[in-house]
Amino acid sequence: MPYLGEFAALATSICFSVGPTFFTIAGRAVGSVVVNRMRLVFAVILIALAHAIFVGSPFTLNAAPDRWFWLGLSGIIGLVIGDAGLFQALVLLGPRLTLLIFAISPVLSALLAGLFLGERLGGIQWLGIGITLAGVAWVVFEKENTVKQAMTARAYLVGIGFALLGALGQAGGLVTAKLGFYGAFPTLSGQLIRMFVSVIVLWLLTLMQGRARHTLEAMRSHPQALRAILVASFVGPFLGIYFSLVAIQHAPVGIASTLMSLQPVIMLPMGALIFKEHISPRAVVGTFVALAGVAVLFLV
Repeated sequence: MPYLGEFAALATSICFSVGPTFFTIAGRAVGSVVVNRMRLVFAVILIALAHAIFVGSPFTLNAAPDRWFWLGLSGIIGLVIGDAGLFQALVLLGPRLTLLIFAISPVLSALLAGLFLGERLGGIQWLGIGITLAGVAWVVFEKENTVKQAMTARAYLVGIGFALLGALGQAGGLVTAKLGFYGAFPTLSGQLIRMFVSVIVLWLLTLMQGRARHTLEAMRSHPQALRAILVASFVGPFLGIYFSLVAIQHAPVGIASTLMSLQPVIMLPMGALIFKEHISPRAVVGTFVALAGVAVLFLV
């Protein structure tokens, strides 16, 4: 299928536009660390069920050791470390500023892919990346920075640091995942390995810290947060990450990551419909600029 990777990357952006809204709601109720622990558990269960239906078994045992290493490392970098930073930034800064900073992930992905995968983007592709990121920035920077005004300078810098950690984790996770997807390895099996290793590592750390009981009690005392995590886990870690892995298997990492960074633009109509936000002409222009960048990537 032509542009399979690009279409999968766009689907990833849609999924990751829905997920942060629910994760932010849950994170402000029970904390970002609890959200990250629970959503990985739910995601592993969902992916194992899908693997049983489409592959024939709830788990994959025929992956080579080096594939386990790269896909497991990808999960630790992207899903444990990177998403921990992302969720904390969502709680501190909110989705708008967090996703703006997160939009530098394509640049980081392209740089890491050049260093470790030997991928090189042409001038037109870099132009498309630049146009897309400019459109995203134009949209997200529109409002006055009321988040910064409501926080101390130190807390604001900490939030930015967590968002940067999330962007770096996303980029590193994509590049290492591609190293594990050599040959004709099923995408769903690779996703299951990444998730399985991530949930084992994260919950081992949780047990070592003595925070398992606290996590379960937080879920029991906040059922609305539990429901939000369930919805977001299906849309984000399940559907979204599956599409992201399809994207990096069938498109260069830099291009795939750029198309996966359109969440701030996609959230415009969501803001109008769900949060009743006013969509200004500047926001509309920024959206078309970002879409023009996407068109450049498709035409290369």
